[in-house]
Amino acid sequence: MVLVKICGLTEPHGLTAAIEGGADFVGFVFHPPSPRAVTPDIARYLASYVPSSVRRVGLFVNPDLELLQQTVQQGFLDMIQLHGDEDTDFINKLKGDYGLPVMKVVNVAAKKDLEAGARFEPIADWMLFDTKTASGSGGTGRTFDWSVLKDYPHQKPWMLAGGLTVDNIAEASRILAPTVLDVSSGVESSRGVKDPGKIRAFLQAAKSL
Repeated sequence: MVLVKICGLTEPHGLTAAIEGGADFVGFVFHPPSPRAVTPDIARYLASYVPSSVRRVGLFVNPDLELLQQTVQQGFLDMIQLHGDEDTDFINKLKGDYGLPVMKVVNVAAKKDLEAGARFEPIADWMLFDTKTASGSGGTGRTFDWSVLKDYPHQKPWMLAGGLTVDNIAEASRILAPTVLDVSSGVESSRGVKDPGKIRAFLQAAKSL
């Protein structure tokens, strides 16, 4: 069965829809420029309602070390997601400092972008492949050419992100057979505002693949 991560949750209604709909991962964004950003206190409150069967992921982009420490040391995250220009040394440091699994995002526009993924595979615990954008922070609602990933030699568990919606996940599954789908803008009524109905519909469709 396909697993699903609902990312960019900011309030209880969206979180409830994700949990009740069967999400396997929920994501909280700690990147202030994002319309989906939350403070550590808000995320901790939301995370307190997440059952232990659902993994809580914190998304950071070239994080300020003080913010990262303040967030992670509160103990409500199960995984750190890095969506910026972080290098392998930084990932090793985080794993050593906090003992949490780290997921590294690779932003993809063409096959050549996958070279970045190859150097992170031995270090990261998870990989996530997203659409390459000018900002590099994701959540744009745009897909990339999934076929470039078709023969990628995955060494670690991985997620597919970037413009996923209830209407295109069957095609993504047909091309790549990803084990985890990561959605954010595809379950929103407007930028940064999660739609509980869309969350439930996405989860139902994904779980039926």
